[in-house]
Amino acid sequence: MKKKMNVICGILFACTLLGGCVDKSSMQEPETAVTVVETAVQTTEPEEAAETPAALPDGVYLADFNTDSGMFHVNEACDGKGTLNVKNGKMEIHVSLVSKKIVNLYPGLSEDAKKDGAELLLPTVDSVTYSDGMTEEVYGFDVPVPALDEEFDLALIGVKGIWYDHKVSVSNPEPVKDGEALEDSDIMPVDGTYTIELTFEGGSGKAEILSPAVITVTEGKVTATVQWSSPNYDYMIVGGEKYLPVNTEGDSVFEIPVLLFDEPMDVIGDTVAMSKSHEIEYTLTFHADTMKPME
Repeated sequence: MKKKMNVICGILFACTLLGGCVDKSSMQEPETAVTVVETAVQTTEPEEAAETPAALPDGVYLADFNTDSGMFHVNEACDGKGTLNVKNGKMEIHVSLVSKKIVNLYPGLSEDAKKDGAELLLPTVDSVTYSDGMTEEVYGFDVPVPALDEEFDLALIGVKGIWYDHKVSVSNPEPVKDGEALEDSDIMPVDGTYTIELTFEGGSGKAEILSPAVITVTEGKVTATVQWSSPNYDYMIVGGEKYLPVNTEGDSVFEIPVLLFDEPMDVIGDTVAMSKSHEIEYTLTFHADTMKPME
């Protein structure tokens, strides 16, 4: 009997020891798991702390505007590019399209563009000049750019009232030298309207742009209203863009961008005073120290 009791006690003792090992093992496993999790967290922290690429400095750039369709693209006169404006870290590109058949754009998907309250992009009327000298009025748009070199959604609606989804991207920004010089200038005036003296050079001397002129400054963009001493100028070209007169009677008046202060700015004026129209090269120098606010 005693032998039986001893056997039973031995078995119980062995089970107790075994149970104790199992308990210790089960207690150690969570500690090991916690250690692994902590290690994984530590390895992800450097990735989260990685710095994002710096945005473009404020200024004006030429950039490629890429689309996913041959039916939707920048006008051929613009060589696939648009004007990228960067201000306070926000980017917006102006693109001139091929015609007036696209009437609205929407930065997103077409299903959202159809919702009440959706803010559609409205067109501007742009004048483009082709390589053969022919000019045409087309629609242009100012498109917000969330990031460079990354595709984003841009929906469009045409004259037939049907929405289409597209993917576009903006890449290869290159500073516009004249615009950049003006943006970086310490003489950039605050928004407002001013008079300014200018120096006119070029041509035969029979006609000139009168001084002073009126300039308007709006969000860093400077526009001059210039008046010729002749009614015979039917367009001007400044910075590769063509500008038409803003009046129909009297001496020719134009609204043109001011790309530089205190340095000669190349312009072209087309005159019809002769038997045939002629494009003539001139320079205008806007003198910053003569600016006076208009009352």
